[in-house]
Amino acid sequence: MEKKKSKTEAKRNWHIFDASEESLGRMASRAAVILRGKDKVDFAPYLDNGDFVVVINSDNLKVTGNKLENKMYYNYSGYPGGMKSISLEKLKEKDSTEVIKRAVFGMLPKNKLRKEMMKRLKVFKTEEHPYENKV
Repeated sequence: MEKKKSKTEAKRNWHIFDASEESLGRMASRAAVILRGKDKVDFAPYLDNGDFVVVINSDNLKVTGNKLENKMYYNYSGYPGGMKSISLEKLKEKDSTEVIKRAVFGMLPKNKLRKEMMKRLKVFKTEEHPYENKV
């Protein structure tokens, strides 16, 4: 009987996505599946054996419909009057990488492995990235 691989033994591949080719939700869901490792034969929900994901061209992000104006991101500090909101359009102008990170973060399982999975997501504003030799 073969023993299960530990977290340190997992073979990690590199995948690249271009944000200008595909809509935000479709790209984020594919990235979440790869980060989690669900595309691998030896998937186990309690193991973190996913791959690395590099997203390029986040400045040219494709969004369908009226989401640029209507989609809002909320942040609550816990204090009365501490609710802050920002539209997708403003967040994209401020930091386009944050839009992709939030979309993928919301699609990952809400458990202790999520933070480790997010560390393997690399998002860049242009086509330039330091992982050329790995992808």
